[in-house]
Amino acid sequence: MTNAIIVFTSAMLAAIGSLLLAIFNVVEFPVAILAGAALFLGITQIHAAILRKREKRQTRTEIARLKQANKEIRVALQETHGHIEQVKATVEAKANAQSKKIVAELQVLESLMRDFAGKIATSARAAAVAGPAEQIMERRTTASAKNYLETLGEPELLETIRAALEENRVDLYLQPIVSLPQRKLRYYEALSRLRAEDGAVIMPAQYMKVAAPAGLMSVVDNLLLFRCVQIVRRLTVKTKEIAVFCNISGDTLADQEFFPQFLEYMHHNRDLASQIVFEFSQTAVTKAGAQGDSNLMYLSNLGFALSMDHVDNLALDFAKMKGLGFRYIKVRAETLTNGMQGANALVAAEDFKKLLARHGLNLIAERVEDEKTVVQLLDYNVDFAQGYLFGEPRAVRDDQVRVPEFVAPERQASIVPFKRSA
Repeated sequence: MTNAIIVFTSAMLAAIGSLLLAIFNVVEFPVAILAGAALFLGITQIHAAILRKREKRQTRTEIARLKQANKEIRVALQETHGHIEQVKATVEAKANAQSKKIVAELQVLESLMRDFAGKIATSARAAAVAGPAEQIMERRTTASAKNYLETLGEPELLETIRAALEENRVDLYLQPIVSLPQRKLRYYEALSRLRAEDGAVIMPAQYMKVAAPAGLMSVVDNLLLFRCVQIVRRLTVKTKEIAVFCNISGDTLADQEFFPQFLEYMHHNRDLASQIVFEFSQTAVTKAGAQGDSNLMYLSNLGFALSMDHVDNLALDFAKMKGLGFRYIKVRAETLTNGMQGANALVAAEDFKKLLARHGLNLIAERVEDEKTVVQLLDYNVDFAQGYLFGEPRAVRDDQVRVPEFVAPERQASIVPFKRSA
């Protein structure tokens, strides 16, 4: 608009000048027209020169701004690169520290197992009859690999268990726990299995009946806890959203020598509080007594959530459970779908979830094996489910737990091994 006004004004001035020259007979009319045209061209050239000068000035200003912006971008990129290198160094330092801690824990475990034979051999071997090894070998030759363990007497089975513990043949199995209705993996439950010398798996139902009277359950829990700590540290490298349920037996909870050392160990590893849930049976909690309740509360105060399983009686003091630190309760799916009355439940299955929610408890239905059961559980608003339908327990391979041998070991005072004397 401004340029148009200037051009129009120039044309008017040139025309007026031409007319004045012609009117006053200064020059002839054709010459006056040429003079007006020359005046118009001169004014437009001057205007064009002014515009070019202004554009050059604007261009120089824009170029200067671009140079400054480019400089700022280079500085920002250098700072970002520095931050990236710093973050990378921090992550690598944390990863190295975590790997070193795993190595230290493995060293503690190996040291514990070296001392183990001398600490518990007396009580274990005292219960074994003469020549159990020869009897076990004889049973292996006369029974199939699948069922020869079932043919062993208690002394022979105890000898097999003792050997498995001394030689660290304790395997960690993980079974998934999923959320409902999404069926998204939320937790794992860690289960322990012992291996005989020939690789036969000794299930908990088999070893607990003889290991508990011999005072060996604390040792099994000891090894299971180390495995849990190791696998949790592996999992947290990728995600911190998945926790592991770690079972602690009633014998261990009542062990006045072992459990205080266990609490001390977890105090030094309370950074794992959001990744480990300790699980106790209903019987173990019921028989815990005042000292056991105090131990559970101490564990809860460290930040660890507690879970109760093997629940046969649903007439529970849920307020007390919340006060002790319990956040989860596992109930068999069959009990929820067809056995609430037999389990002395105070409410119907449809209202059981609401009762638990009022006390801050999450419900986990276990032993879920078919889709029909899932449909019923959804009607009861169950939070989580566990069972063969969602995944059977699978052994964790050594390379999933152990760390590369090239990582330099480092002594750490925070690793406090807990041992059980004879």
